[in-house]
Amino acid sequence: GHPEIFPLVLTTQTQAIFNCRVDEDVTEENCFKIIKKEDVIQDLKRRAKISDFYPIKNVILEYPGEELLVVLDANFQYGQNFYLVASEEAKENLLKPPETAEEKQEEIEEEVENTVETLEIQPYRPPVQKPWVSLGSEKEVEEESVKDTVTKIKYMISRVRRKFGAPITFTDSNASDVKDSYVECTSYQDKTFSIKMLEKDVGVQMVPKVRESSTQTKWTYPKNAATQYFPRELSDEEKEDYLSSEKLKEFLTSVHLRMEIALQQNEIMNPFFDDWKALAEDESSSGGKPDVYLQAYQSFTDLRYPKDRTISCVCWHPNIDGVIAVSARQRLSYEEHINLSDKSLLQQSAILFWSVSDPIQPQLLLECPEDIYCFQFSPSNPSIIAGGCINGQVILWDISEHEDKLQNTKTDADVNDVTAVSMINASILDCSTSVYLWGKMAMEDQQSSTEPPLVKHCAASPIEHAHKKPVTDIIWLLNYFEDNQTGADSEHRAEMPMQFATCSPDCSILFWDIPDPKLSEQPLSKKETEMNMFYKPRGGPDTSKHLDLSWKPLIKINLCRSGITQEYGSTRIILRVLHCNFKSSERVSARERSRSLKGIKDISTDFFVGTEDGEIIYSDWKIEIENDLPIPVNQKHTQKYTVHTETINTLQRSPFFKDIVLSIGGRKFAIWKEEVTYGAILQSSCSSGRYTAGRWSLTRPGVFFIGRDDGNVDIWDLLKKTHEPLYFQNISESKITFISPWIAPSKQHFLAVSDDLGVLHVLEICQALSDPLMNE
Repeated sequence: GHPEIFPLVLTTQTQAIFNCRVDEDVTEENCFKIIKKEDVIQDLKRRAKISDFYPIKNVILEYPGEELLVVLDANFQYGQNFYLVASEEAKENLLKPPETAEEKQEEIEEEVENTVETLEIQPYRPPVQKPWVSLGSEKEVEEESVKDTVTKIKYMISRVRRKFGAPITFTDSNASDVKDSYVECTSYQDKTFSIKMLEKDVGVQMVPKVRESSTQTKWTYPKNAATQYFPRELSDEEKEDYLSSEKLKEFLTSVHLRMEIALQQNEIMNPFFDDWKALAEDESSSGGKPDVYLQAYQSFTDLRYPKDRTISCVCWHPNIDGVIAVSARQRLSYEEHINLSDKSLLQQSAILFWSVSDPIQPQLLLECPEDIYCFQFSPSNPSIIAGGCINGQVILWDISEHEDKLQNTKTDADVNDVTAVSMINASILDCSTSVYLWGKMAMEDQQSSTEPPLVKHCAASPIEHAHKKPVTDIIWLLNYFEDNQTGADSEHRAEMPMQFATCSPDCSILFWDIPDPKLSEQPLSKKETEMNMFYKPRGGPDTSKHLDLSWKPLIKINLCRSGITQEYGSTRIILRVLHCNFKSSERVSARERSRSLKGIKDISTDFFVGTEDGEIIYSDWKIEIENDLPIPVNQKHTQKYTVHTETINTLQRSPFFKDIVLSIGGRKFAIWKEEVTYGAILQSSCSSGRYTAGRWSLTRPGVFFIGRDDGNVDIWDLLKKTHEPLYFQNISESKITFISPWIAPSKQHFLAVSDDLGVLHVLEICQALSDPLMNE
């Protein structure tokens, strides 16, 4: 802080030359030494760089005075033993210090005493009023004052006199009527209160600080080293002493709780799980959003049968790849459905078989006496198809004679082309008559080839023994077959009995049995034989002709509320895996088979039922036999859950977990677990649209598809989101009526989606939705 002061290091020799020896010539009390400038310059000339004044040579040469002041720095205030004062002003201040404060105070007091003696007492004079002179302050006050520049708006609120004091009524608003189930008062920008800000151009530039540095590692000479060790082992006596010591017991007692918690954590979470490897399998971890989509693959429609109708059911063929069956029914309102059991539809109805390789025309038609609401292939014999009519009847078809056509769709098309070419070559060689005959035969063959074969039903249940309302669901029962000696035999597989269950809004569940035709061949009366011949459908196989006029349900379950006459109108049903054992060598009748059910005790009787009112019923049924005949069975231990507000349209078990069930109805879906009595384990919030259909994924346990009434398909992935769908895609302009997934042999994954306009869409599922994740 003193630029006129320069520290010096004066050696003993220099001190002797200039007579400024410490503690002799200069002391701490008398620290000043005056040195002539000419003597210092002569010392610089004589000793040059070894002179102690050489570091400040320029300062000395530029000094204006003739004498230099050197001061002893005994306390090393400036870092050396001496310092040089390089200005005349600083030299004068140091040599002649200012007076002390006490001396100044004494001088001031003396001056005041002298002044008081000379002052005389003046008389009081009042102040004289002078005119005010403006210097511009009133303008500043006016600018700082607040004034109303905007005219105020006045509001007048009035009310009718008779409404004064009237009671106020509040109403409840349904959350489902509002989008996203909440009401939001959004803010808006009021331009009246907007503040205009002045823009100012400002430039800022930053320069980084750069520092250069270097380092070097010290290299050491490498040396070869080796070590050898041996284990420390305790003797038996030492082991006994340690195990019986109190210190070990105290240690085990102190760490017991922590070890128990650590073992529980190892059971809950795998400590050896490679998180990084699992993270790489998820495409979303790479920073980009995974491609989740349903790509259009094929669409099917027929202008004759599904015209002005809606598709009610879609099923892929279990054994023939690429073949899908579709049933259509009339578009009816809820009131028309209720009164439909007493009416008969005049329009012809059929089940259409489509092939993915030939989307132009159907491959096979199943004639139906009424509109089909649902149908299913038999899992043990896919040639047998059971369907439920809209009037309550149960129909059977046998397509075993047409399976070759369905399997060889492309081959048949190639053969027809070769035949047509052969006929053209023959017509060139033959005469005109032959040409005419061959051409006529070719046209007939072409017409017959374009028309798909029509298969009539082989059996139908009597109306008096069927449901009173439309059959809404069919489920086949899995059967075990055991041979007396060799176990299961493929030769007797065709003789295996088949059973299935149907449900209807008439509050009943019926179990149907299709016995072996050979076991039921008994001599009939002449009248019964004539009636069977009259009712046998023409054009269809007679594999189940023994069921006509005598086919009755094996078991009937009445769904009624406990203690109330009101009943449950079932729309969907799910049974546990039901197994029945029958001996192949024993020829038993239907009555003997029903009697054998009395001895089955290990059979599971629990089932789920979805009703028209949106209720989920979990109950069980027991078989009771009187006089060797089955009687209606009532459910017991019924548990009712009200989650959905509308009709249940989907009730399906998970393909991976047999105790997990998905239910869809109204604007919600729910996931249930058997033997969990407190309710659904997962329940969705109300959606913006109604859910109309849904299905589990066949390859990913946490993925399922839900169709809505606006033509969209919601894709849910429970591993990523549970509060909203992962993705949704528009498929049709009308509501989705049915969804059915399928896996092709080429590892392609397809999703069949039908709409209310009678169009069947086949979509290809992307890899992100088909490939399962690790430990999913």
